[in-house]
Amino acid sequence: MSSRSKKIFLIASIVVPFLFYCIYYYGMMIKNAPYKFSEFQSIQFQYGYGDSLLNKYDSKTGDYQFVNTRDSVIKMHLKLTKDDLLYLHRKAADLGFWDFPAKELNTETKVRSPRYLIQFNYKRKSKTVMFDAAYDGNDKLKDANERLIKEIQKVLQEAEARQKNSK
Repeated sequence: MSSRSKKIFLIASIVVPFLFYCIYYYGMMIKNAPYKFSEFQSIQFQYGYGDSLLNKYDSKTGDYQFVNTRDSVIKMHLKLTKDDLLYLHRKAADLGFWDFPAKELNTETKVRSPRYLIQFNYKRKSKTVMFDAAYDGNDKLKDANERLIKEIQKVLQEAEARQKNSK
């Protein structure tokens, strides 16, 4: 055997098993991922002051309720597209939503600030986070929550505008 064929054999005997291992390992990780969009069912988003979360949206039913600038409760039916839901699922994954603690509340009771409940529902599990805007914890975590809330509100506003324009 020549030295060149020995090198090729040596490289192949290391690289090929390594590639098979990588394909197997990462394939199993992706297959067993807990929050896959293929298993996505719905998102629930609620917000308000204290325990009265008067503003609510449920993508499963399309029920949307919010308080307008005149303090009137408006109820409507609003369906998000599959693209809207995929966008929110990916945005939540990008921001690390699956690793957020379930409760991120302000420890001071004197401060009156908005609270948000975000819940992503999947076939095998759900992730729910209760976030207080006056949360005094980790700044990066607070920023990620605020960014996700803004994205959800933006998608709802865009869907509402699309619905108004289609009438």
